[in-house]
Amino acid sequence: MRVFVTGAGGMTGTEVVDQSMKRGWACKASTHAQLDISDYEAVLSSVMSYRPDVVINAAAYTAVDDAERDEERATLVNGLGAGNVARAANEAGAAVIHISTDYVFDGRSTQPYLPTDKVGPINAYGRSKLAGEAAVRESARRHLIVRTSWVYSDKGHNFVLTMLRLGANNRAINVVDDQHGSPTSAADLAQALLHAAELMQRDEHVAGTYHYSNSGVTTWYDFAKTVFELRGGPVPTVNAISSASYPTPAQRPSWSVLDCRSFERDFNITSRPWAAAVGDVLRRLQ
Repeated sequence: MRVFVTGAGGMTGTEVVDQSMKRGWACKASTHAQLDISDYEAVLSSVMSYRPDVVINAAAYTAVDDAERDEERATLVNGLGAGNVARAANEAGAAVIHISTDYVFDGRSTQPYLPTDKVGPINAYGRSKLAGEAAVRESARRHLIVRTSWVYSDKGHNFVLTMLRLGANNRAINVVDDQHGSPTSAADLAQALLHAAELMQRDEHVAGTYHYSNSGVTTWYDFAKTVFELRGGPVPTVNAISSASYPTPAQRPSWSVLDCRSFERDFNITSRPWAAAVGDVLRRLQ
């Protein structure tokens, strides 16, 4: 298997590259510094020269609050850029796997979102990612769009590392308790994507939009408490607050839970409980 990975310096991209190599696959990793996906000619040249079986697009503009101030830039990467990667993969005869987000939904549901449910992003980041989904569908026949949620890792910038940093410097932390979702380990997400890539190589008819996250539902508040409880040692006081008490430039969905049953069925993979995955990441940090 030959895999081309964009956004290889990010949380999920790093895991995709590491796990591809452990599988013995040939893997070309391109970070943002090495490849700007908003430049189609550069993307096409890189993909065509490598001739991969599968292109996994982990590149994204992920600064949610910054996107409110510069939606044009976010859409250039998450919209046009995603389409460029899919178009180049299609030209090279490769399948493409594109990572999207729960933020394409408005968060007003009380039931896990199905891949077929109506979308309606409430912030610039969500709109830019939705534009990317449309571009991928239009640009590549053999495409897989995988929406995920609340991704974290032992590397990069994410909620788990932020909580550990704040906990080391503060006796008390305020965390919102009215946003619900499913934390997802970047390592588990990468494993699921590579499992899907194998099936896409064997069956050229595999395509569509799916959801993948670790299983279970929590809030940011309970997520934070679980991080400290699993880590052990001194535990700061974690105070539950409302989203209204912690205003941000970008509005967040209050409900980000994804229904992943179609992914589990079609790709024969079962996601594990989110707390178990958090424990693994904490052990890696230690």
